[in-house]
Parts: sequence; structure tokens; C-alpha cells
Amino acid sequence: MRLTHADRDSAMETLREAYALGQLDESEFEERLDLAMKAKFPADLQPLLADVVPQHRAARGGAPRPGAAGPAPEVSTSPSERLLASLAHFSGYASVFGPLLMLLAARDTAPYVRRHIIEALNYQITVMVGSVVMLMLSWLILPVAVFLFLVVGWVFLPAVGAIVTLTQGTWRYPVTWRPVRDT
Repeated sequence: MRLTHADRDSAMETLREAYALGQLDESEFEERLDLAMKAKFPADLQPLLADVVPQHRAARGGAPRPGAAGPAPEVSTSPSERLLASLAHFSGYASVFGPLLMLLAARDTAPYVRRHIIEALNYQITVMVGSVVMLMLSWLILPVAVFLFLVVGWVFLPAVGAIVTLTQGTWRYPVTWRPVRDT
């Protein structure tokens, strides 16, 4: 029997839960999501979900059924972790140097904080590289429009990221190149 879109969606939600709980790193999460989207049969999902057990199922002692996911568990973070993650996004207003200094200074922080510092750093790298490329191509009309789009994003998105992290959310900047990965 072939998988339905609902089965794939619930498997992807289970993977998101495992990523939020720190059971998967970012590259493994993205790889498994890609494989889950390409899955055609329930047997294709089993190896992707075999070693990840969402907390709400682990507490009951049950293993996840391939393609099934319940409500997302809350990721508990302390107020100081949320504040540090928020500061990581605000530090982007100091260009690449703010998140980079935070990353170098905060080697032994919680995975939640580290993930947000790296996300802020990747966004600032994307804005910096994009700005340089767009300025070099400024003799064309389209790069000027893209540059304006980058500037508006640089002004508003770090603030949005900071607010989301203060409310215990997970923020990923849209259309971001991610050269820095968590080790």
C-alpha cells in the first residue's frame, strides 16, 4: 500500500519533533526530511523513524508508528537560554561580527542557544555575500531591487527572530545560505 500525503506529513512532523528535542542534528534532519518526502511505501519511512522516539511517546513506552505523529511536545528552555538566543538574533545588527563573537564565546551553551547563534550567523553571512554581489551587479536593474529586499530583510528579520526566540519558538530565516553547521 502506498503512502498518503497525510502519512508523509505526520512522519515529517515526528522528525521535526526529534530535531526540536535535539535527537537529530541539522544535516541529518534535512536528509531525513528529504527521504521522507520521497518515500512511497511505509517501509521507506521505518528506517527514518526507527531511532527517534518523540518524548510524549517515550513517556508512555510506545515506539512511533511509521508515518504517525501526535501533538508536538514543548521544548523546555530556561529564560536565560531564550534571552541568549534572542541576543544572538539582535547581535546581527552588528553585521557578521555580533553572531560570530557570540559563537566563539558560547562554545558550551545549550543546543537551543547554539542553534540560534548559528542561524543568526548564517543569515548575516547570506546578507553580506548577497549585498556584495548585488552591489557589483548594480548596473543592472534587478540586483538593485534584490538589494533593497535584502536591506528590508536585514532590518526586520533579526527582530522577528529575537521575538520568536523569547517566546520559546524556533526561528529559521527564509532564503538563507547555511555555510556554518553545528558540530
